[in-house]
Amino acid sequence: MSRNTKSASGPWIDADDDDVEWTEEMFRMAAIYRGDQLIRPATGTLKSIGRPVSPNPKKQVTLRLDPDVIEGFRATGKGWQSRINAELRKALGI
Repeated sequence: MSRNTKSASGPWIDADDDDVEWTEEMFRMAAIYRGDQLIRPATGTLKSIGRPVSPNPKKQVTLRLDPDVIEGFRATGKGWQSRINAELRKALGI
């Protein structure tokens, strides 16, 4: 039997899809629809699947840099902001 559900975060998911690994908790929390009719609303949000929380998270700051410095780092490709951080650490000896 196909169970079409809408996850608590919103996107449609066909529960018969082989790529979806639904847990009992996910089924308990998900909104259940029959066609466009809501049978049962979602009871919460599912935990985010993604990067784990860092024990030492970075802090966002506003920093003014010369345009040629920014372009030089951007030209090095993806990860250029992390490379700026690494260069600053090296300059500070940390």
